[in-house]
Amino acid sequence: MELLITNLSEIATPLGREPRRGSAQGEILRQADMEVLCRDGQIAFVGTVEERQATLGELPDTPRLDANRGTQVPGFVDPHTHLPWAGSREEEFSMRLQGKTYMEIAAAGGGILSTVRSTREASADELIHGVDRRLRLMLRHGTTTAEAKSGYGLNLVDEIKQLEAIRACSERQPVELVPTLLAAHETPPEYRDDRQAYVDLVANEIIPAVGEAGLARFCDVFCEEGVFSAAESRQVLEAGREHGMAPRLHADEFVDSGGAELAAELGALSADHLIAVSDAGIEAMAAAGVTAVLLPGTSFFLMKHTYAPARRLIEAGVPVAIATDCNPGSSNTESMPMIFVLAVFELGLTIEEALTAATLNAACCLGLGGRIGSIEVGKDADLVVLDAPNLLHLAYHYGINPVSTVIKGGEVVH
Repeated sequence: MELLITNLSEIATPLGREPRRGSAQGEILRQADMEVLCRDGQIAFVGTVEERQATLGELPDTPRLDANRGTQVPGFVDPHTHLPWAGSREEEFSMRLQGKTYMEIAAAGGGILSTVRSTREASADELIHGVDRRLRLMLRHGTTTAEAKSGYGLNLVDEIKQLEAIRACSERQPVELVPTLLAAHETPPEYRDDRQAYVDLVANEIIPAVGEAGLARFCDVFCEEGVFSAAESRQVLEAGREHGMAPRLHADEFVDSGGAELAAELGALSADHLIAVSDAGIEAMAAAGVTAVLLPGTSFFLMKHTYAPARRLIEAGVPVAIATDCNPGSSNTESMPMIFVLAVFELGLTIEEALTAATLNAACCLGLGGRIGSIEVGKDADLVVLDAPNLLHLAYHYGINPVSTVIKGGEVVH
């Protein structure tokens, strides 16, 4: 199985198998007039036509993909999504546009518990259909790997139903899915007056069952004032680790909840959101090597006008990744190119830093940096061809889908 990608205007990629931090996050290799040979699902050659002819010959029987002078980047890696859900919340969105507060919307039956009700009522097939539809959109916009969380079941049966939908969809379409258990996303109505009892249920029943079934690679928790405290989050994440699930956190989105420090203490691969992260939290993450997964689509969609302190994080030496946070309530998008634009315009990342954040750093925070996230010989051939003459157009020409071709494991899948 071979594919030779020819007629490229430019290749743009970070390099390495570890997360890039500080000034290194902006170090992107950009090379003009290159070719890439995919063989047996991996990148076998990157170089000029003359180098390929000298080392490999003419390859007359190898299928070719004409890139039409486009730019090739690594396949986008989306490290924070909530893909399996049912129902929709556009009416809630309209209420927010009219100035209604979160509490007013929740009192009218909106908010996360609205999605919980719909997801609990949905059949497994309905959940799978919804995930499939979202994945088709993600693929069209260049995503080749994505993390996918549960968190709209909030009981054993429905959390497993969500994770099984993720597994089913991972096996039937090209986007590689990394499953995460997020049973500690919110306290369900039946435990509203006894949150600790729900934390105990998550730690002692849901996590062991999911671990035994091998349904999740990570365990996540929403560590936030009014949701789960740092102590409650620690209980959940330590239980997850005991059952084979590495920790990651929703942390410090609204206030400084100590989530960043907890992520550092537990050696989590990522702490996500971080709009309200403290200087101490940033310092702890940098020392522990925790990646900051920033979600500018959430601030944009909620019209907050307040974004995570990306420049402070990078300057402190924290690796930064970006993600869609695809969900029905606070970031209803499947488009990594849209998030790329927001990362540049609102987070203040350079185009080069944003590319690393959307590829190599995102891959590393999922434990996959050894095989995806950059265009290098020996890595999986997960590649995107942009209908653009160079990398700069990925932010310069906004409001469109810049992706012309998507390659997963050396095969053209879009």
